[in-house]
Amino acid sequence: MAKAQTYKKTGVAAKVAGVACASLVAAACVSFGFAFAGGGLTVGGFGLGKVSPVVVVGEEKPAEAFNDSTSFISSGLVIESTAQRDISRGIEEIAAEEEAARIAAEKARIAAEKAAIERAQTNQANQIAREGSLVLAAVDFSVGREAFIAEWTERIDNYLAGSNLSGYGEVFATAAWENGVDPRWSPAISNTESSKGANCFKWHNAWGWGESSWSSWEQAINAHVAGLARGYGYTISLNNAAKYCPPTYEEWYANTLSEMRRI
Repeated sequence: MAKAQTYKKTGVAAKVAGVACASLVAAACVSFGFAFAGGGLTVGGFGLGKVSPVVVVGEEKPAEAFNDSTSFISSGLVIESTAQRDISRGIEEIAAEEEAARIAAEKARIAAEKAAIERAQTNQANQIAREGSLVLAAVDFSVGREAFIAEWTERIDNYLAGSNLSGYGEVFATAAWENGVDPRWSPAISNTESSKGANCFKWHNAWGWGESSWSSWEQAINAHVAGLARGYGYTISLNNAAKYCPPTYEEWYANTLSEMRRI
């Protein structure tokens, strides 16, 4: 009798548990159905032994929406694929091209510097051949462009300090290097002709240079130094003074030479 009661109690408990589980499942399914209904989906009737099909309602999604998603996924795959490629060869080729360009630029610089030194030495030799000697010691161009310009920039700036041409030492020095002439010559002439640019008869013409005028001191300096190289040669001489200032060339020569010695 006690055993039968135990079985009876156990059966009731099982039934209660079964009903509770069924209730929970039904509640979950109903919630699931409402959730999909809010998103454009509806769930068919629920019941024992029934399968609840899911039906899509509302407007059909355009094809483009699926295409966009496909493109997005494809793009991600392409990016990932590209990131995994071996690009070391490309980097090595770029580095090799940059190194080749650097070497080419350095060779061009050396060639230009060598040509400038040879031009200056030729100008010096030609003037010695014409005049017999130079009145001032020859300027050393063999030190190279950088050292030459640095030295003569400082010396010319010191000479022109406080004048209208103050601060243009580098322009004079660079022009002298490029044209192969004595870097002291043009600055000294500017003193003889216009007190270093204080009394110019033409705009930016500090050298009594024909009827010329220029828009800037830099333009004027480059033009004058190039003109000296082209029409007179390497440096001052009595013959060059007679050509530059015929009426009073001896005085002009003495004054200009004296100024060159100060630089």
